[in-house]
Amino acid sequence: MRALLFLAGCLLSASVFAQSAVPGGPAQERLKSLSADPVALRAAIDAGKKATFFCANCHGEEGISKTPDVPNLAGQNPAYLLEQIRKFGAGERKDQFMQGLIKVLKEEERIQVAHYYASIKVPPSIADNSQVPRGKELFAKLCVRCHGEQARGNELFPRLAGQKVPYLKSSITRYRDMTGVRNNQLMAIATAPLKNEDITAIANYLTQMP
Repeated sequence: MRALLFLAGCLLSASVFAQSAVPGGPAQERLKSLSADPVALRAAIDAGKKATFFCANCHGEEGISKTPDVPNLAGQNPAYLLEQIRKFGAGERKDQFMQGLIKVLKEEERIQVAHYYASIKVPPSIADNSQVPRGKELFAKLCVRCHGEQARGNELFPRLAGQKVPYLKSSITRYRDMTGVRNNQLMAIATAPLKNEDITAIANYLTQMP
């Protein structure tokens, strides 16, 4: 059964990936233009730090979560972050608290916030080392295609490296059980064969990655 699910994931991943588009639009173009100008980028990062004062209660002052089940924002790809901000603002991602906060941000502030969090290095967390080898094996089989060998993501997929174990476990479990707010066909297929102990292993592997 697991082999069949994995095979189905391989067959469907190409079509699902093809349907995904690199985020575009004026805001993304502005994001890229700032990246190409070191002076403007530095100014955007400094402004972004000021604009994130209301994010610190949950995500930490430097994007390192204070709460085990809240994701780190530090180190994420700026284009990915900006797209998630847009989705919350548009109601495409559902969280009443997040939606309310993001709606007060102007477009330029959203761009600055994305650059600020992307500029911060993420320290790895302590893991159960006995779980790491198995987690590495499972990640290489099921996750690396989208999230990358270093689990740092890209414009389309989030960085998982350095995230906290409770957040990783709950997120992967929700995708597997299809009980979360967000549903993703590829994630559902990739996580379907995972047992709870497999998820724990993957989480411990990812949390200790820089």
